[in-house]
Amino acid sequence: MGLDSIDAGPARMERGAANASFIATPEKRPHPPRRRAILAAHPEAAGLIGHDRRTAAITLAVVAGQTSIAALFGYFGLTYWWAALTAAFCIGAFANHAMFVVIHDATHNCIFKSNVLNKWAAILADLPNTCPTAMGFRCYHMKHHSHLGDYDYDADLPSHWEARLFGGSAVGKAAWMFLFPVFQLTRLGRLKGSVPMWSRWTFVNGGCVFLYDLAVLACFGPNALLYLFASFWFSVGGLHPLGARWLQEHFTSDPAQETFDYYGPLNLVALNIGYHNEHHDFPDVPWSRLPRLKQMAPEFYAGLKTHKSWSGLLLKFIFDPQFTLYTRVDRSNAAPNIRPR
Repeated sequence: MGLDSIDAGPARMERGAANASFIATPEKRPHPPRRRAILAAHPEAAGLIGHDRRTAAITLAVVAGQTSIAALFGYFGLTYWWAALTAAFCIGAFANHAMFVVIHDATHNCIFKSNVLNKWAAILADLPNTCPTAMGFRCYHMKHHSHLGDYDYDADLPSHWEARLFGGSAVGKAAWMFLFPVFQLTRLGRLKGSVPMWSRWTFVNGGCVFLYDLAVLACFGPNALLYLFASFWFSVGGLHPLGARWLQEHFTSDPAQETFDYYGPLNLVALNIGYHNEHHDFPDVPWSRLPRLKQMAPEFYAGLKTHKSWSGLLLKFIFDPQFTLYTRVDRSNAAPNIRPR
């Protein structure tokens, strides 16, 4: 398939020798110019920008559902640890993954107009994760957008030590995918610029999740907490097909394109997170309206390469030697002092 003309051309990109480095490009991010082009061609797309408060109701329902399932496994006790892990893989991972998408939308203030209410929505969605992630994500995610592919400022890029230690073999890549939540955390220390990770909201987030964990443990027992933690782990890593979402977004099979979409059926339970080009073009459009954006401006997305299966992508990444942790586009830009809202 051809690529939209505003995307970086392959002649302007350089792949590191023997996949020993990222794919370097001097090009600027493709998403801001595509946004401007879409708004010029389809000014009605601006009407999609805004908030969707229904996301808060979905969050309440999922958190209540996950807590109820955890209580059920707590009733059965640790003798049924295997059932808790199985249910976490088959059910809980999808629920917790949806809550990560809620945290993502709240970070972009796409649920409520109020920053404060969006932060509380993110903290609510964070409760079943058993580990506080929402406010940390809010701090560094905006730089992922403003400095996409910039190693010093984009925590989404693997660190060099990750790529060298895990990225060259199938076993290494499988281990990296299994331990993905750990690596996300280790990248924060390499980021430059002013990213205030510790704030009042960070402690509020940690306190709320810690109290939730204590309540689950006290009321339902350790098997309940095991179910929730496993749901969190499988939703991000653990060699679950959902983990391929992190590969789908920016690992590239074509150096001329650095952001990829997934239009498969799992978007129904993943709150349209597969619409990733659309999201980067319009980060202020809620998840529920991203398919409408694609429908409004089909000529801007029809030529882009997409993924049809997260499971297939996961297997391809692990077993295809063409894919390594360095199969990402890297650009170097000066970063302004960005503070999260």
